[in-house]
Amino acid sequence: MPNHIDFCYNFTLFDNMPITLNEIKNNALAFVQKWENETSEDAEAKSFWDDFFRIFGIQRYKFASFEKPVKKQDGRQGYIDLLWKGELLVEHKSRGKDLDRAYKQATDYFEGLKEYELPKYVLVTDFEKFRLYDLINDIQHDFVLKDLVKNIHLFMFMIGYQPRIYKDTDEINVKTAEFLGKLHEQMQDTKMDAQELDLLLVRLVFCMFADDTGIFEKNIFWEYIDKFTEQHDTQMLMHILAIFELLNTPYEKREAYLTPALVPFP
Repeated sequence: MPNHIDFCYNFTLFDNMPITLNEIKNNALAFVQKWENETSEDAEAKSFWDDFFRIFGIQRYKFASFEKPVKKQDGRQGYIDLLWKGELLVEHKSRGKDLDRAYKQATDYFEGLKEYELPKYVLVTDFEKFRLYDLINDIQHDFVLKDLVKNIHLFMFMIGYQPRIYKDTDEINVKTAEFLGKLHEQMQDTKMDAQELDLLLVRLVFCMFADDTGIFEKNIFWEYIDKFTEQHDTQMLMHILAIFELLNTPYEKREAYLTPALVPFP
């Protein structure tokens, strides 16, 4: 059975401004429209990557540098097109160039990098075609520029969220069972009557369904539960009730300073 891959969507803060998944997607669409006809690496690559980082609300110069000098495997001097130390290495070519050769060139730079500088991801592109290598999970993703919005989840690592890889769905079932078992124990300690408990369980099943089918942004319910109950299992019920209360509150009536992980819930 192939690996089951779930990407945890959420948002982070850059320059004190929140950015949501919908804003990221809108930014990505504008990026595609701006750059769909560009062809020359030498002329516009730096502007291209500055704009790419802005998709995620990031100022590129704070995280990544252009033309990082490094010794290649053959001992010759090389220059990495873009390096975000410890995260991302980019090799950018003009339209129509060979991406296999671009990837080989990118990995040739590894020998000259310090261990903490080695990237988790390598991205090669010719403006039109994109190829992202996830080196941690040994996965390759290929798509074209016009499909960037559909593939934006692949880049959520740029705002601190990593894909969760499940080797097999049995692990997901075990995790769900453990979660429900802990929750059941806490529910027994409350003063809820049978009708209230039934209603809570129905709402809980809906959240799991919504999390998995696109009603919610993918996995935001599980991500919230993981984040806030991993070390405080006794607070699981409290956090679930907080989600229910938020779901029942129109956007315009919500508190201005919500816990960040609650913001994406509709």
